[in-house]
Amino acid sequence: GTEAALQIAKRGIKVKLYEMKPVKFSEAHSNTNLAEIVCSNSFKSNLLTNACGLLKEELRVLGSELIPIADKTAVPAGQALAVDREKFAEAVTKVVEEDENIEIIREEITEIPEDGIVIIATGPLTSDTLANKIKALVGEEALAFYDAAAPLIEKDSIDMNIAFYGNRYDQERAKDENVDEWLKKPKLQEASYINLPMNKEEYTEFYNELINAEVVELHEFEKREIFEGCMPVEIMAKRGEDTLRYGPLKPVGFTDIRTGYRPYAVVQLRQDNMEGTLYNIVGFQTNLKFGEQKRVFSKIPGLANANFVKYGVMHRNTYINSTKLLDNTYNLKKNNNIFFAGQITGVEGYVESISSGFVAGINAVHKLRHEPPEIYDKNNVIGALAEYISTEKDDFEPMNANFGIMPELPEKIKEKKERYQKIADRSLQILQK
Repeated sequence: GTEAALQIAKRGIKVKLYEMKPVKFSEAHSNTNLAEIVCSNSFKSNLLTNACGLLKEELRVLGSELIPIADKTAVPAGQALAVDREKFAEAVTKVVEEDENIEIIREEITEIPEDGIVIIATGPLTSDTLANKIKALVGEEALAFYDAAAPLIEKDSIDMNIAFYGNRYDQERAKDENVDEWLKKPKLQEASYINLPMNKEEYTEFYNELINAEVVELHEFEKREIFEGCMPVEIMAKRGEDTLRYGPLKPVGFTDIRTGYRPYAVVQLRQDNMEGTLYNIVGFQTNLKFGEQKRVFSKIPGLANANFVKYGVMHRNTYINSTKLLDNTYNLKKNNNIFFAGQITGVEGYVESISSGFVAGINAVHKLRHEPPEIYDKNNVIGALAEYISTEKDDFEPMNANFGIMPELPEKIKEKKERYQKIADRSLQILQK
């Protein structure tokens, strides 16, 4: 929503930006800033061989307002772009407040305006009243999926006699090295992640506690669907004892400082704020009761005395069946004065949401000026996402940026990294033209 408003405003057009906080908060929001981040603080990879990394670069080239703010409020996260969530929201709010073309109105919208051009960017936590109005507008039931946020812990409460700094593959098995000397390497101290190694016995105990822990009881309507991209860790664990070891707890590329060998499993902690005082548990989105989170996650080696400053939560997310409703500018087909943007359209992720707001905002301007729409090439991630959510399909599920939704290269390239690099090169060459 803020990306859309800023794109419109910088083209000299007045915008009214409605925000219901602090008059009313959703189940997951807690502060009054715009662009509040309630899930992971990661904007995912910055590498061009990653589709989300390429999308960020496309947005930088095209003139996104929010991606540069994310760059400026970044915290160490290896090859990923992760932000200090408080500073990011503060910076976005400041930019919007200082824009003379944007008027922020702090109230809940309960009716969809009939005059002028409207962008509905209410996110996955659309208020019930407005969600019902959207259902009436689109003439069919909105779909729903579920999002789960991981807990945050204080760095000072992590036992660094067990935990160690390191990015995956920076260090492998230390068979041929003196472990004490290896630990003194400056590179390890500058790594973006804190790692918590587990041996088989520790992992088995943790696993059994996790799958038997008490969860928050979901309402009947919330039991219908769990979005695979944000699977709660306890549900993932119940798929098999080794599932976590091939997922968020995979030990590949690490060495247990206690043994000098690869651990049985590794829990990673990623820095969550610029000061480096808070870390989130990577991949530990959860619906466990708060007391159970403290009890079970404290069994992870290194977290016995962990201070949890925010527990994980799970909530219902709402999105419309965009494949039947929107075109590839995020414009509503049955009412061309209305656009949608953000996760309510079925794009999944912060960067993808920014991308949709960028496209919707610019095309709202074209609509107002009676100009042809700005349609982005399917060989760009920004265009491929817009194409994906606007192409009819039987089973529509929220979609992250990925190379699978983009056209194939004319030549066959077996090596994945090389193939993705060529896709990225093609995309950026198109944008430069």
